[in-house]
Amino acid sequence: MAATRLRPDNPIPSSSPTFGTPLHPALPLQSIPPPPAFRPALLTVIPVLLPPPTLRPLAFRTFTKKHNLTLNSSALQTLATFIGRHCGSGWREEGLAEKVLEEVAKTWKQSGGAVIVEDGALLKSVLKTLEGCMSGGRVTQGKNSTSRQSSFAFANADDQSKSTGDARPNLGPTYGSFGLSSLKVEEVEEEEEHSQDPRAWLKVTNAFEQPQLTYNVNKKHFEKSTTKSSLFPPPSHKTVLFRERYNLIHQRLLRNEAFQAPSFNQRTTPTLARSDSVTVQQFYRITPIANLLGRSGSSHLLLGLLVVAPTGTLALNDMTGSIALDLQHAKPLADEDACYCPGMIVLIEGVYEEEYSGAGGGGLGNISGVGGTIGGKFIGFQISGPPSEKRNVTLGIANKEGEDAALGGGFGWTDFLGLGSERAVGSKMRRLERKLLGPGAQHAGNGKMVILSEVNLDQPRTLEALRKVLNTYTSESPTEIPMTFVLMGNFTTHAVMAGGGSGGSIEYKEYFNELAAVLSECPSLLRVSTFVFVPGDNDPWASAFSAGASTAIPRQEVPEIFTSRIKRAFATARAEIPGKSGIDGEAIWTTNPARLNVFGPAHEVVVFRDDISGRLRRTAIRFGHVA
Repeated sequence: MAATRLRPDNPIPSSSPTFGTPLHPALPLQSIPPPPAFRPALLTVIPVLLPPPTLRPLAFRTFTKKHNLTLNSSALQTLATFIGRHCGSGWREEGLAEKVLEEVAKTWKQSGGAVIVEDGALLKSVLKTLEGCMSGGRVTQGKNSTSRQSSFAFANADDQSKSTGDARPNLGPTYGSFGLSSLKVEEVEEEEEHSQDPRAWLKVTNAFEQPQLTYNVNKKHFEKSTTKSSLFPPPSHKTVLFRERYNLIHQRLLRNEAFQAPSFNQRTTPTLARSDSVTVQQFYRITPIANLLGRSGSSHLLLGLLVVAPTGTLALNDMTGSIALDLQHAKPLADEDACYCPGMIVLIEGVYEEEYSGAGGGGLGNISGVGGTIGGKFIGFQISGPPSEKRNVTLGIANKEGEDAALGGGFGWTDFLGLGSERAVGSKMRRLERKLLGPGAQHAGNGKMVILSEVNLDQPRTLEALRKVLNTYTSESPTEIPMTFVLMGNFTTHAVMAGGGSGGSIEYKEYFNELAAVLSECPSLLRVSTFVFVPGDNDPWASAFSAGASTAIPRQEVPEIFTSRIKRAFATARAEIPGKSGIDGEAIWTTNPARLNVFGPAHEVVVFRDDISGRLRRTAIRFGHVA
């Protein structure tokens, strides 16, 4: 009977009470490749039957790890048939299959293919053109070979180009990046009238409209979540929440150069000391908590979730287990004013100290292996948060003008907000931004955003201050008026719906009527600017049962029953000049938090109204004291 190969979701063999990993997962079987044998290159290739599972490890290494692509089963079957027919029995020993897969992956990306390689017209066109460039199972550069400049994708567009007389090939429909982006990538200028107004490219995405994505550890990319959002989810969702947060930070940390081991295959730049000795550049290595057993007295660097153990002491959890912490000698690594609270994922450097007690002589921390708890304690000396990653590195794009736009890995093909991915429409949106808001453009002065917080409408001095701010921008020319005004709550100093000192629902509507009167004094702003309103803790309807205390986020927008007068003020301002060209001003009531995007994935602003500083100070741990 053949043994069943199980591939665990967690590659580290242990368990953890926080992340809900299995206690004893099955280990994948390691297949040992046969030793390479010397075989002379043959001009005549003898076709072989190559099973797709045999080609899968090599295809995964080339497509996924090197080019950040995902290969589905049908495409793998097509590639296995193609390699077996054109490379023959030397596909493994002579490295023929790896070169073919490398050429297919590069051409697929340069032809505008999606992140998921599917068995479709584009892949067949790539293989058909590549077939004419192969001799003896190898890819050659002969007369019939073409460059990698995406000529494979345009094989079907030759007839259309000849008939229309257009030298530019037609890309046709763009293949969506795993259901996230269906925008077409074409080097054409849109001649729409509204495209000349930069506010046409302003998009406010509330928390309930944002696509829900989940990170797949095995495939190493984001997938669309199929679970429905709810304020009352099952208890397992709490474990999934922290597990996915840990996986996101862990994969980002491994891309950092400080955590990558030096490669001996590539030439490294050594450092010459005074003794003329060559020293290798040091790097950090993260130790799983389960690997601390039997290594008492050794120094380690741990990455885990800071929690409060059932015994009341601090503990650190990762995907492999949990261990008690001793932070009385710990110091923050970067900033002494930084806050470290339970629920954060932190990096701790210290020494593991194992307890040598008899059987039954310990408490909860001495139950070795049960529930993933490791006996002993970890004495931390330095603590820090995971290093951040620049946006261009995450998306795999160029940071400056003139740099190579393709930096390798990253999530450039992922459409996080439903506005198009960075690789698909990012360069096009930046060209459009330079055209509309660049130096010398007509709307060069409109690329500004004004953010006002704690707009307490029940305070008369707040309305006076708001009137002065709006009059300042009203006196400017239309080409200098900001495109967006963001007004954030709390819009009242007390929780109105809970019977606070600011009145009830009738008084709350009167406050917005007074705001509408102030806005009506500046009709020029209402005609050309977008006003975004973000609620706070004291605004309805959350304050009806929380009395102004923190509630579950995201919070709904202010109900329409209180905002009718403000919408009427915008309609009146637009009616004064009926023939005005461009996009009319509008009022948008969004959730807390929300995202503002300008020119698609080019610029993104997250607006979140919350007392984060006070929340962190209340729950932060103190160093120099026993936890």
